Amino acid sequence: MLLIVHAALTWVLVGLILTIQVVHYPLFARVGTAGYAAYQRDHVTRITGLVAPLMLAELGTGAALVLRPPPGVPAASTGLGLALIISVWLSTALVQSPAHGQLAAGFDPAWHARLVRTNWWRTLAWVARGGLVGWWLLLTTTT
Repeated sequence: MLLIVHAALTWVLVGLILTIQVVHYPLFARVGTAGYAAYQRDHVTRITGLVAPLMLAELGTGAALVLRPPPGVPAASTGLGLALIISVWLSTALVQSPAHGQLAAGFDPAWHARLVRTNWWRTLAWVARGGLVGWWLLLTTTT
């Protein structure tokens, strides 16, 4: 059951990060300078309220899977999964959050470009996690 909950959390976050990266972040440039600072603050508040509980739950269930890998799932792969979660958290804290902080003062094309460019790491890490978790589910249903 833990693996199913973890997979659901991961796949929700994969869908969310793909939507943010491919749709939402590129549209920041179209908001306009007059209302941008308020828009950015609202974005951060609303997205944090949605994503933070999901990320915390993914981290907790990912750590639990490291401690007790499901039968048939290589323990090293659960460690890899947790390492990807930690890398997403570090990227969020050290790269994307500061970029959002800079953009909170108003739209800046350079900071916007940096946000979009650097967020690809988070996006790819979560997509890789989605594939890894899918593999774990296959392993547990075929063994």
